[in-house]
Amino acid sequence: MSIDAQTKPLLPSVSALHIDPHGYPQGVAFLDGQYLPMSQAKVSVLDWGFLHSDATYDTVHVWNGRFFRLDLHLERFFGGLEKLRMAIPFDRDGVAEILHNCVALSGHRAAYVEMLCTRGASPTFSRDPREAVNRFMAFAVPFGSVANAEQLQRGLHVAISDKVRIPPASIDPAIKNYHWLDLVRGLYDAYDRGAETALILDFNGNVAEGPGFNVFCVKDQKLSTPAIGVLPGITRRTVFDLCAEAGLAATAADVSVAALRAADEVFITSTAGGIMPVTLIDGTAVADGKVGAITQRLMALYWQKHDDPAWSSVVRYG
Repeated sequence: MSIDAQTKPLLPSVSALHIDPHGYPQGVAFLDGQYLPMSQAKVSVLDWGFLHSDATYDTVHVWNGRFFRLDLHLERFFGGLEKLRMAIPFDRDGVAEILHNCVALSGHRAAYVEMLCTRGASPTFSRDPREAVNRFMAFAVPFGSVANAEQLQRGLHVAISDKVRIPPASIDPAIKNYHWLDLVRGLYDAYDRGAETALILDFNGNVAEGPGFNVFCVKDQKLSTPAIGVLPGITRRTVFDLCAEAGLAATAADVSVAALRAADEVFITSTAGGIMPVTLIDGTAVADGKVGAITQRLMALYWQKHDDPAWSSVVRYG
């Protein structure tokens, strides 16, 4: 036997099962017709959702055992599926039932609930998206917020990054998606400047949105929010609905960086947290640096609506 044959190491063995060292939040997922603990919900490394960010999703939250505006989230999710030419074996009632089951099985009274569909993968590893088998999944985990309790009380500290959001001509922002590299780069800009989160720009240099949230500013009792290049968020829409009830003027229009900095009040909106105040932008206080009266009023109205049957639906815990 040669020396090379004696010293050449053997190939490593192939494990029959993957041993996952990571931690997961408590919750329940739906995948391939099965309800599973979050730690068991896996996606293939060949899935185009992972490889190409070829996916759409939507998130809804549960508060005090009630879904908030589930119908609007389902409408947006199915709209994204249609635009991306994806298909799932469930209609809206079927998806709603799956989401209810995920929450009920998890037992969470306050939950972050997601429905998503990836392009999936081709059985023959083809690069033709028409040959991929689309994959639907859903999950419910404990509710989480963009802003923590302290930040909700004193207001978030935000930095405006010069990074530009993917333009609508490239990706329709009405399709909720995982294209977040521009947003993540903006976040690092914010962290480098001592801020807590970021806003990035649209292709015209106006304010667009942040990672997972829209932004509003208040000037002379009138509200405005960026109109183009942003996800038309459900909480953003809810602000318009609340303003209509409260007799406040709200418009979607271009919001310049200068206008945002000169605002009387600024707040952000997201399913993950609701209406959240901003009191510092690029190290400078918004107005007097305190949470404004209109922001406080809308925050209170927003959470009151969570008990309104016209805006929410009960989770059946069994």
